[in-house]
Amino acid sequence: MAGGWRLLAADFAMSFMWVWSSVLNKTFVHKILGYGPHDLDAQIVRYALSILNMFFFALMVKVTKGGAYNPLSLLSAAFTGDFSNFLFTLGARVPAQVVGAIYGVRLILSTFPGIGRGPVLNVGIAKGALTEGLLTFCIVFISLGLARKVKDSFFMKTWISSLSKLSLHTLGADLTGGCMNPASVMGWAFANGEHITKEHLVVYWLAPVQATFAAVWVFGILARGKNNEEKSIAAKKDAATKLKSAD
Repeated sequence: MAGGWRLLAADFAMSFMWVWSSVLNKTFVHKILGYGPHDLDAQIVRYALSILNMFFFALMVKVTKGGAYNPLSLLSAAFTGDFSNFLFTLGARVPAQVVGAIYGVRLILSTFPGIGRGPVLNVGIAKGALTEGLLTFCIVFISLGLARKVKDSFFMKTWISSLSKLSLHTLGADLTGGCMNPASVMGWAFANGEHITKEHLVVYWLAPVQATFAAVWVFGILARGKNNEEKSIAAKKDAATKLKSAD
């Protein structure tokens, strides 16, 4: 039980810190460095800071032994785990992340009044849901692949994951905000009184969760096929070795 409370505290703290990190990034680039919103230098500095930020949070995951700031990363693991782990994730860890994001945004708005509204849906619900769903599918699929193939290299795994997230975020930024993080969006939506709207629930919750399940399912099928192929090749090699030995 102590481990469970530790994870809940880590999830709350990391979600709180995550919503702050994007605001501090923008404030540093535009307010302190003085770059305009469309300056090329501003984009380069922001992207560099974003990658460093993702490295910091990846390190936090290791330090907290499993803490997370995104419900989708938890759900992708919970879908393949046992039922009790799924219930703990859905009933405790995801709410802890949501509450952390809400309190983070509240403190942001009280510290920097008028800082912004968070992600904005600039397209219809159907197109927005498709966008967030495709972006989520891609990043979850990439994360599962990295966990399988590059699990022993923290730097390479985090580097590829960070570049992937940044690229996907850029692709969806003008449409939905390219969030791929329901808890973070909920923090801003709650502050603006938009957390129970159809747009928010369908685009930023339903579509990403379904896409996460689809990515886990598809990856599982492909992984099983790969495993069977590798076993078949290994069996053929073993048979060939035995034949040579018999000769």
